[in-house]
Amino acid sequence: MNDLVDVLESRTGTSCAVGAGGKKTTLYHLATTHPGRVGLTSTVPTARFPSRLGAYEVIAEGGELVDAVLQAARRHPLVAFARPEVKRARYGGLSSQLLEEIQEARVFDLLLVKGDGARRRWIKAPTADEPVIPIGTTTVLPVVSARAMGEPLTEQIAHRLHRVEKVTGARYGETVRPAHIARLLADPDGSLKGTGEMRVIPILNMVDNKELETAALEAAEAALEMTDRYDRIVLTCHLSPDRLVAVVSR
Repeated sequence: MNDLVDVLESRTGTSCAVGAGGKKTTLYHLATTHPGRVGLTSTVPTARFPSRLGAYEVIAEGGELVDAVLQAARRHPLVAFARPEVKRARYGGLSSQLLEEIQEARVFDLLLVKGDGARRRWIKAPTADEPVIPIGTTTVLPVVSARAMGEPLTEQIAHRLHRVEKVTGARYGETVRPAHIARLLADPDGSLKGTGEMRVIPILNMVDNKELETAALEAAEAALEMTDRYDRIVLTCHLSPDRLVAVVSR
């Protein structure tokens, strides 16, 4: 396997990206490279869909949204949908009920969902009501940016900073190490929160150079030793044409 669609087991079903440091970038890549019919949405407020996706957009409420999505899916290979804006330039997320109706119609080969927000930070640990992973999700993709490693742990790189401190053991201002990232990826209150029995494939994104690759490999290998909830961690760099840097398996 060397295609991210297959490496991330996102050819069929519902894949939900959570965490920080590349959720939207990953989902957009999957949406535009998947060969079948794809739906793209979010359970939380999200930025407007970029025009470069070439997606047919449906922005509506309730039953009107569901009907329009089902009709659009019969005519367009990629449909991006959300509720109307809840704040400036941010669409509203879908409820579990609306998503279930769309899932049950089986009009998409793959449904891609953003399951939380991170305010463009590189690292995050969820609060009590996060993430919002839809019922029926087949693959959860927890994302962490490799660029957090080597940086001081502050609000500049971390969303939900106090949660990140608690889960990783890193203190405010301390340099983020591979061991901290490994703990985040393996902790039930970190990247695994809310995943239940779903398939999990973590992503270490922004592996943009050899130094970060070395640190990411160390973090991935350590995380695999800490948990048996998944059997691989995928390293990616969206600056690279093929996106895939490495797959670390147990």
